[in-house]
Amino acid sequence: MISLIVPTFNAEKYIQNLLNKINDQTIKPDEILLIDSSSEDNTRRIAESLGTRVISIDRKNFDHGGTRNFAVKASSGEIAIFFTQDAIPANEYLIENLIKPLQDKKLALCYGRQIANKDSTPLERFARTFNYPVKPLIKGEKDIKLLGIKTFFCSNVCSAIRKKEFYEVGGFPENVIMNEDMVFAAKLIMKGYKVAYEPSAIVYHSHNYSLLNQFKRYFDIGVSLNRYRLIPDIVRAEGEGYKYLMEEIKFLLKENNAHWIPYVFVETAVKYAGFRLGLAEEKLPTAFKKKISMHKYFWDQEKLKKIG
Repeated sequence: MISLIVPTFNAEKYIQNLLNKINDQTIKPDEILLIDSSSEDNTRRIAESLGTRVISIDRKNFDHGGTRNFAVKASSGEIAIFFTQDAIPANEYLIENLIKPLQDKKLALCYGRQIANKDSTPLERFARTFNYPVKPLIKGEKDIKLLGIKTFFCSNVCSAIRKKEFYEVGGFPENVIMNEDMVFAAKLIMKGYKVAYEPSAIVYHSHNYSLLNQFKRYFDIGVSLNRYRLIPDIVRAEGEGYKYLMEEIKFLLKENNAHWIPYVFVETAVKYAGFRLGLAEEKLPTAFKKKISMHKYFWDQEKLKKIG
């Protein structure tokens, strides 16, 4: 059995299209479960009208890892597929292609390919090209020396997990600001399992972040890696960042978008500053961290934990 899980919040803009695309798949999930963070729009009504099971949670209790763990426990399938609310299947073969690698018992996790939306900037198109290439890949512990931090790269925007191994490694990390998927992949790999990337399982998904939002996002990435030292203790992330920058410049030149290159250097500096600040977040006051974070609710939860 297959359970498809989608965390939602005010997803009215996306949810009907997403659910229609899921229901058009060659292999349909046995259940679709929305974990909705008290949406204020018509998300729940639309989903239920299409026969989708919806569980509502208090918005302040949402947690990237904990909420997904809760959803897995509430689901009945042997395989759990995760989508985000704004990830739209590119064709009817997505689920079929996404779960196929899991027939190998050494593979416990598979994630799919993301293609940028039509309104994306050249920088966002490159990000999807760099992180989601056209060739499939299977990653294990022996690949750390070659791939570095990319060994653990994974995305819950579109992923499939076998629940047996999910429980074996303790599920996603909880009380985590982001990168719960990457930490989970690292836990599997260090346990001896492998992670598959399947480019034939395709979704449309991208964001045109401003410089400020990039700073906030990379601050949160730094926080997550600082709190789960498993990944940065094995490989340094900076090396991958340098490789990304060089490939991005080549991409822009090839696409006749050289006028974006000065912006790239500014954006890279902004990302790096946010990332380094996030790695040192324990030295910062919570109120300040909340101001420079993309996930402000996380710091409210931190404050409540300290009071408790």
